[in-house]
Amino acid sequence: MPVRPFLLVALALGVAAAPSAQRVLPYPVMPPPQFERAVAQGTRTLAGAPGPAYWTNRADYALDARLDMPAAGADDGVTVTASGAITYTNESPDALEFLVLKLRQNVHAPGVPRNRPVAVTGGLDLGIVAIDGAPYADVSVAETPGTYRGSAEPGTYVVQGTVMTVGLTDPLGPGETAVIELDWRFTVPPASGTYRQGTDGEVVYLGYWYPTVAVYDDVYGWHVDPYLGMGEHYMEMGDFSVSLDAPADMLVYGTGRLTNADQVYTERTRDRLARALASDEVVQVVTADERGTALAPSADGRRVWRFQADDVRDVALSASAATVWDATRAMVDQDDDGAADDAVLINAFYRPGTASWERSAEFSAFSIEHLSETLWPYPWPHMTAVEGVISGGMEYPMMTLIGGDRTDPTLFSVTYHEIAHMWYPMMVGSNEKAFTWMDEGLTSYNTNEGIDAFWDGSAPDRSEIDAWDRRRQSHYLLAGTGHAVPPMRHNDRYPIGGGTRQVDPAGGSARGVASYSTPAVALHALRGLVGDEAFVDAYREYGRRWRGGHPYPYDLFNTFEDRLGQDLDWFWTPTFFETWTVDHAISAVTASEGGVEVLVADRGLAPMPVLARATYADGTTRDGRIEVAEWLAGKTEAALTFPAGDVARVELNPDGFVFDADPTNDVWSADGVEPDAME
Repeated sequence: MPVRPFLLVALALGVAAAPSAQRVLPYPVMPPPQFERAVAQGTRTLAGAPGPAYWTNRADYALDARLDMPAAGADDGVTVTASGAITYTNESPDALEFLVLKLRQNVHAPGVPRNRPVAVTGGLDLGIVAIDGAPYADVSVAETPGTYRGSAEPGTYVVQGTVMTVGLTDPLGPGETAVIELDWRFTVPPASGTYRQGTDGEVVYLGYWYPTVAVYDDVYGWHVDPYLGMGEHYMEMGDFSVSLDAPADMLVYGTGRLTNADQVYTERTRDRLARALASDEVVQVVTADERGTALAPSADGRRVWRFQADDVRDVALSASAATVWDATRAMVDQDDDGAADDAVLINAFYRPGTASWERSAEFSAFSIEHLSETLWPYPWPHMTAVEGVISGGMEYPMMTLIGGDRTDPTLFSVTYHEIAHMWYPMMVGSNEKAFTWMDEGLTSYNTNEGIDAFWDGSAPDRSEIDAWDRRRQSHYLLAGTGHAVPPMRHNDRYPIGGGTRQVDPAGGSARGVASYSTPAVALHALRGLVGDEAFVDAYREYGRRWRGGHPYPYDLFNTFEDRLGQDLDWFWTPTFFETWTVDHAISAVTASEGGVEVLVADRGLAPMPVLARATYADGTTRDGRIEVAEWLAGKTEAALTFPAGDVARVELNPDGFVFDADPTNDVWSADGVEPDAME
């Protein structure tokens, strides 16, 4: 994205340099000075790849937890009591005087700032906090978290809502490690007052259940944004050793590899799991009648489950005595030998009778295989879907929580979407809070591609669905209405809406449109403009470069420009930094001996190549194109010429790639119907 002089003139004047055009042109993408400094220091490059000096810090966790269910008739809630040791490695060139931890469960504490309603259950009750064996003192003087604005002196820590600042007694130098020891307790929030984890009384899903070290990166240093409920997370990679002590009747699963299967499962359960890994059929590991008999005997009414997860950024755990268990496998090329012959265990835990969930394992297996083929192979031992607690879906490494009765297409869609998050942001670790579109937008694009691939009409239970039909894309609900908000906005700074639909028709939809749909339709458009092969090459290269790292939007933009060999500021700026819309319109169609001239007006602010198709009376078609350079030169009208002949119809954007906000002016017909009247 080099700075072009004519664009700088346009930026300064607000109009095109050509005096006859008077057209506003996109300004260049301008990274913040912190990013430019990272490029200068060699941690990033203008080509979009990590620089030779790139680094990321690392946090490895050893966590032990106990889950207690309330006694029958009691109202004291589900509780977790836990302890852990975090080994934090400073790979940066900086000496760190402080450590920053995130206490995400504190979003449920009284007095904590929030931007969506939650149940107030008390948050995280911290006990011991020690660094390298030395106890640290809590100097948070406020009665409730989130209101103290003091300082953490050496040997102390301060809790402010969901952010904990630790003042180190000795700075943590480059290459050094610190061991953070903590213990804590919390009440698991009820389903009626949570949205990404919690309990509905039968299913317990533990997310946000332990303190995490915040990201310290090469661009901004510590990322201290509080968790307010809406914006999600930015996390370091690490290895996790986890144990959960749970009631003996509860079937538990979690991120990572179960290391004590012989101790918790019966021989029958282990045999069925082996059969699932050896077959493409769905195996009922635990049926409704077998609940309570799939686990090894317990002498004390408790059972400890142990998981080991490597190179992940988070862990989640599920526990329930009410679910059945289906399993199958997905075949991927994990060992990079060119053959998809490595089996990934696919699990589905759900309550009997939940609509469409008997196909959950099928949908998950397809998702893993399809994403592994289109992006790169899934690297972990299992992918597990758990039903319950929430109304939508939520992703964690190797685990997803999906709620509610659904139809087959809607369960497939949310399953594919949450599994696609295993690539973004679970492998490519972007900042979900600051740049939500980098994971949700890319995942939404992938989901539409997955819907098209699965719902292809190839079988009675795979009826055809056009995922890119504009009626399915919420981008068009707000495009050009004045209610849209750019994707390049911090997740916690979107309007949340107020009032009913009668007085607030946009409501809080701006965040979802900007973060999910708009980036997805933009990527789809780019694919149509540059071609499948070039787009897929650039898209995969971005993921390959940043797997295990922390890319910023400018890394994605630069990677695409590097691989495509094009300056695409004209594409990025209007859609990602602004809410400019595309609106191509057929102004006139004129036939002569020299050919058929189609005059196209560009009525929108966002410049975009014009893709057009002429259909002749004999049914033959010819495609034409107006390059974006015409609009960047200041024009608002341009012409393209098709071969002479009896043209019956001219259509702009015939394959639906260009996200034209007003398609009613995209068609001309020889029958005399005015272009603007066409649907």
